[in-house]
Amino acid sequence: MKKLLGIVLVLALVIAPVFAKGDKEAQNSGAKYKVGVVQLVQHPALDAATEGFKEALKAEFGDDVAFAEGNASGDVSTCSTIVNGFIASGVDLIMANATPALQAAAAATATIPVLGTSITHYAPALELDSWNGTVGTNVSGTSDLAPLDAQAAMVKEWFPDAKTVGLIYCSAEANSIFQIEEVEKYFKELGLETRRFAFTDTNDIASVTQKAADASDVIYIPTDNTAASNTEAIANILVASKTPAICGEEGICAGCGVATLSISYHDLGILTGQMAAAILKGEQKVSEMPIGYASATKKYNPKMCEALGITPLAGYEPIV
Repeated sequence: MKKLLGIVLVLALVIAPVFAKGDKEAQNSGAKYKVGVVQLVQHPALDAATEGFKEALKAEFGDDVAFAEGNASGDVSTCSTIVNGFIASGVDLIMANATPALQAAAAATATIPVLGTSITHYAPALELDSWNGTVGTNVSGTSDLAPLDAQAAMVKEWFPDAKTVGLIYCSAEANSIFQIEEVEKYFKELGLETRRFAFTDTNDIASVTQKAADASDVIYIPTDNTAASNTEAIANILVASKTPAICGEEGICAGCGVATLSISYHDLGILTGQMAAAILKGEQKVSEMPIGYASATKKYNPKMCEALGITPLAGYEPIV
């Protein structure tokens, strides 16, 4: 009984702060819609997506929408706790930011509309056997997948003499595995040798990065939440070893990369918010919504280029 009481108290402490703000807003403003936002971890890309999402809904509904927000601080099981709290609170829609958050929401409810964002590909994320661009259930959303073939080509463009590419990623993230498997095909077509260097969490990211730097001419880092939360640790090793990295998204590139072909996560969040507005107004059914995409832009990191003595290529915008 003592153990059970302890668990209940812990859950209450986790959930209460999540709903207090959103519920207070709903009560004070008479909000017509209540939206739950669960985010896996705090880092610039995911933060930008959440802000864009909220901006779009506020622009559409003003005070008629209130948000209950929960950040899992990188803990996958906490995503489920947050989502279950949303369901108990009676939200009208759940926005799940990052793959583990989406997986938690999809597993928890088959009736409340769920929109994912910052999801690379919904098929591996939700373990779907087939894919036609629409999930077909109570789940839809937006993808942050930039063209992987073009990202692979950037290695040849920036480093024409490179022969080996080290692929750094988190083996616990399904979408990271998907990207690595796909981008390897394109590197092979370009005649580049690839080697995988997977870390399981933040504890081994430094040692894995060091091994990759020692064995590679260039590093490739996909859109990966664990990497995005540890760019400083990665950068320290890459700068010391003079090893450049091409990255899957701008936030990671800003911390430890040379160049990227990246979407705007703020724009992605806005698109997700617009989809949410259409669902809440009854204009579209979530089961019929195809996954949305944002356009990608070529960018470079001036600080990393300077640190590694690399001259930026024409046609790339600086990350500021």
